[in-house]
Amino acid sequence: MASKRQQQYWLMKTEPGVYSIDDLKRDGKTYWEGVRNYQARNMMRDQMQVGDGVLFYHSQVKPMGIYGVAEIASEGYPDPSAFDPEEKYYDPKSDPDNPTWMVVDVAYVAHLNPPVTLDTLKNTPGLEKMMVIQRGSRLSIQPVTPEEWEIVLSLTKQIS
Repeated sequence: MASKRQQQYWLMKTEPGVYSIDDLKRDGKTYWEGVRNYQARNMMRDQMQVGDGVLFYHSQVKPMGIYGVAEIASEGYPDPSAFDPEEKYYDPKSDPDNPTWMVVDVAYVAHLNPPVTLDTLKNTPGLEKMMVIQRGSRLSIQPVTPEEWEIVLSLTKQIS
């Protein structure tokens, strides 16, 4: 009998002026396009699975932090924006027969009220090793441990 895979958790960063948790709530689901980092691409391609939890992080805003919860809604598949010369994330070197870049679909779950700010993350016991608070950590997609996930969700009054 095959064993059931343990759920994984992720933090995905976006600038709210580009795509916010409010946009995801409105749309219900979107594909996470434009990732042009091989490490982040590999996580989408090789590790993310349907049902994995996502902490939706807003960067380049005051205060920066986790504003919502989403979930992975598809396995990884080729990023369609890489093949379209009219798209912002077009990559002329990406071959549709052997795609360089991948996406996953992400579905809205809830807003966090209040959001969990970066300052709160930095000052919360148990989150000292969380990737998002490490100096120089700029990946737009980061793994989150189950313990970090639980701690983060315990820091907000309402998940709505």
